[in-house]
Amino acid sequence: MINSRFFHTFILVLGTLVILASVGAGIMRHLARTPALGPGAQYLYIEPGMGVKRVAWLAYEGGLVAAPWHFSLVVRLRGMERGLLAGEYEILPGQPLSATLDQIKKHDVYLHRLAIPEGLSVSEVMLLLKGADGLDLEGMVAPMEGSLLPDTYFYERGDKATELIARMARAMNEVLLNAWETRADNLPFSSVEEALVLASIVEKETAVASERPLVAAVFVNRLKKNMRLQSDPTVIYGITAGMPLDRPISRADLREETAYNTYRVGGLPPTPIANPGRDAIAAVMNPADVPYLYFVADGTGGHAFASTLEDHNRNVVRWRKIERESR
Repeated sequence: MINSRFFHTFILVLGTLVILASVGAGIMRHLARTPALGPGAQYLYIEPGMGVKRVAWLAYEGGLVAAPWHFSLVVRLRGMERGLLAGEYEILPGQPLSATLDQIKKHDVYLHRLAIPEGLSVSEVMLLLKGADGLDLEGMVAPMEGSLLPDTYFYERGDKATELIARMARAMNEVLLNAWETRADNLPFSSVEEALVLASIVEKETAVASERPLVAAVFVNRLKKNMRLQSDPTVIYGITAGMPLDRPISRADLREETAYNTYRVGGLPPTPIANPGRDAIAAVMNPADVPYLYFVADGTGGHAFASTLEDHNRNVVRWRKIERESR
């Protein structure tokens, strides 16, 4: 009789446990399949050392779950208490909790994107870095002018700006050295540093890609003839130290006594005036084989090139007429 009672009790308890386990598994499946509540993409940032309770609360605040315990329960039933890897995760609209936890388990973190356009000065790049979301700016110091390669860079939240700057500098150095190895003969400069200075001028003089070898040829030809470069962007850099000039350049600016005024100083300026891109660097290393010594805007966004001062003056007259008619 005792054995019979024990057996029936055992069966009852076992059945209850099976039912509870089945109900628990069903609840977990339901919670794991529940989509994120937010209307758009959400971002969950797990800091190093953050516990399940804190992450669960952040998930709740971000609209990823209807209650913190939903997140905590699924995490514990999955055995992921110590598997919440630090990082920032992008949660797409309607994404189920199971997919979010899979992301975290794989450490599939969200990468921020920072585009550095060609022709920005170091001062302008520093402003972009200061405004970049999620970068650690501690210890950030502006590097040398022209030392950063314009490109699109990706980084994780919490990455140091100093490390991103170092990546930009390594990329610029690699591009410069590769281009230097394939440079044309008889260029009027003898170092990578001088080539970088000239590339920065070419970058600022034209935004038309097809013109860069022609603009580079003009400056290379002028250097070979010991003619002054007479580049307006160098004059502006001497006045603003790399920030935009908020007015048209004036005759008084062209008379300004600075080391960057290539109307008054021969040769190359002492440093680059911007961060040139790959195309400008390539153009300087292998300029077009043309006799041009002059260029001026042509009213279409490009430039008219000339080999003689007489032809150049005619191009200038045409440009002045276009300017007057556009006012």
